[in-house]
Amino acid sequence: MKNFWRWGISVSLLGSLAPFACGQQRALQICARDPSGRAIAEAHVRVANATPAEAISDASGCVHLTIDPTAPTTVQLTRQGFGTITQPLGTAPELTIVMQPATLREVVEVTAARTPLALDATASSVRSLTQTQLAEAPGLALDDKLRQVAGYQLFRRTSSWVANPTTQGTSLRGLGSTAASRTLVLSDQVPLNDAFGGWIHWNEAPQLAVAGVELMRGGASDLYGSSAIGGVIDVTPVRPEGNSYAFDLSGANRNTSLLNGLVTAGAGPTKVLVASTLFRTDGYILTAPEVRGAVDVPSNVHSQSGRIELRRELGTDDGVFLRGNIYNEARSNGTPVTTNATRLWRYVGGGDWVLPKASRLMFRVYGTQQGYRQSFSSIAANRATERLTRLQRVPTQQLGGAVQWAQTYKTLTFVAGGDLMDTRATDDETPVTNNVNQATISISARQRQGGVYGEVLWQPQNWSIALSSRVDRFHSFDARQVTSGVGTTLPATDEFVFDPRLGVVRKLRGGISLTASGFRAFRGPSMNELYRTGQVGQQTTQANANLRSERATGFEVGTLLTRARLGSLRASYFWTQVNRPVAAVTLSSTPTSVLLQRQNLGQLTSKGFTVEADARPASWLNLSAGYQYADSTVTKFQADPTLVGKWTAQVPRNTASAQARMERQRLGVFAVDLRTSGQQFDDSANVFRLAGYAQVDLYGEHSFAIGAKNRLRVYGSVQNVSGDPVQAGRTPILTLGIPRTVSVGIKIGAEGMRRSQ
Repeated sequence: MKNFWRWGISVSLLGSLAPFACGQQRALQICARDPSGRAIAEAHVRVANATPAEAISDASGCVHLTIDPTAPTTVQLTRQGFGTITQPLGTAPELTIVMQPATLREVVEVTAARTPLALDATASSVRSLTQTQLAEAPGLALDDKLRQVAGYQLFRRTSSWVANPTTQGTSLRGLGSTAASRTLVLSDQVPLNDAFGGWIHWNEAPQLAVAGVELMRGGASDLYGSSAIGGVIDVTPVRPEGNSYAFDLSGANRNTSLLNGLVTAGAGPTKVLVASTLFRTDGYILTAPEVRGAVDVPSNVHSQSGRIELRRELGTDDGVFLRGNIYNEARSNGTPVTTNATRLWRYVGGGDWVLPKASRLMFRVYGTQQGYRQSFSSIAANRATERLTRLQRVPTQQLGGAVQWAQTYKTLTFVAGGDLMDTRATDDETPVTNNVNQATISISARQRQGGVYGEVLWQPQNWSIALSSRVDRFHSFDARQVTSGVGTTLPATDEFVFDPRLGVVRKLRGGISLTASGFRAFRGPSMNELYRTGQVGQQTTQANANLRSERATGFEVGTLLTRARLGSLRASYFWTQVNRPVAAVTLSSTPTSVLLQRQNLGQLTSKGFTVEADARPASWLNLSAGYQYADSTVTKFQADPTLVGKWTAQVPRNTASAQARMERQRLGVFAVDLRTSGQQFDDSANVFRLAGYAQVDLYGEHSFAIGAKNRLRVYGSVQNVSGDPVQAGRTPILTLGIPRTVSVGIKIGAEGMRRSQ
């Protein structure tokens, strides 16, 4: 999902020309203000026949231009969250323009069309979170902040800052997940799903290097290939522009600290960005108090992420770049013996060009090098002792590339592209008996997936019709198990998949749009599911080398209402049927342990509806809310018919969220975030029930000016204000979600960044 605009939508405006009296160059200062007189930073100011012709307001809300008075002209101002305004320049040396807050979110959404479309021109259900919304959402990791979107969920309810990485799969549309995600997460066209297991490293990107997140719900394999059954989450990176900096330091209870930093530099066409996040927490004990024993210790994490990017601009919208990212983390998984660690290097290079005749070209090449290790144990029934049972190491390498071409001709847009990704991994498992390492079992394999896609987007008056399709080859091969020098060849898989999609939008009078779409999608099994046996708590899940890809068919119909004085309201009904879903099926269970195996379950169906609303009833107040009802059940499973009719594991029927944000110049920002979820089950047999919960989070901030271009912000937040326990998992031991967490911090910086295009 590619964003072709800077910090939101730029709407071209034309105005009357105002002649000037004199024929000499003159200096002009233009300042943007909100109705209360507060400066508006990052406003886009465009003036024809000026030097420069386009500028971005600084922290004081102003830009300085040199104009030619012999060429009468107008000025246009655009800024996300405000209505676009245009007016004649006049003859005064200073011009102050008051921008009114937008009552609608005039944001260009990047949808499954891989082309920029306004909200009322896409058949997809899209939710965007800006950098400000992410910064003000209480939470220590990106997955915490995304919970403000109703229907978004991880495999379990535990935050990534205390959860084992292998439980950080994500899903949308009530489709659930195992360790692997049924939703594709990417950034700047590069997949972020773990190359081996499909889960997400939510802390990989330095927090200040994230400009926003867009969640597109509904199948998108027609353009994105594997994993996009439930939708696509696009993490938009900050793009360096000019000289700027930002730092954010915060601390919380449980010996938690978070340090974020970002610096961009470059006065000419060459820009550089350096960013980092340092995070540590002592965490908390996941096991519920009534079942804790001597072996239960806090789950915690120490992590570091860094990014460096070098970009060379070749024109207004053309450029090439190199980006490197490193992520390192070490975790305790809740007992003294069980730990894991990840070290991940990711590198990306690419370019974007706007060609003659409204044509665009994009390419990306990328690779990852990852090392993962984990230890496993067996815990006594009274949880008083544990013993080491297994050591695991998983080195993984991945290479990939993508190219895309787009051409617009009148009301038609054509998109064509392709991508290829090759992954190699080895799973080394060393059993341990009485503290003595046994012979290592090594499984190595290779997985390759590639596809080509095309799309035709037709936008006649009041219509938007998109027809797209993709052909993929998903191939797992060269799988081999070696034990004590003896090798065994494991089954290979080779599948060809065709995924079409049709989306239709009809605009009516009164700001109403009707939408409909139908799709097919797929997800290939990860190498983790095929070859690795995993353990979380006392729950052991066996691999299955005979797994096949999940296939999904679905449709969605909905409506979008936008009113200038009221806001926006979107409602949609969805239906998705997944055949051969990979699920962990219980083979045996005792009071202290559960043995499962990954199997193609047969069929699951998720149907329901979502309602989302945004409103700005006053210039100082923003309101948003969302609700999802998802009836997700097993509809076929020949191997065990008793599972038919059971709820899909880890999927609640009801989820809802609501946010209120208030901002006054003298007082600052205050935000309230409410989210709630109904009951769900932790297993396919619906034996282990997790109760519903409601949680309230708070955020407050006050800012101070430091000179003309810098601001100091002091803020605080509270997660789970009531402190009520949230049942996160049953493995089969009950584990809990985040307890009350109080954070305080300071931010200082000069804004001068834009989103990657």
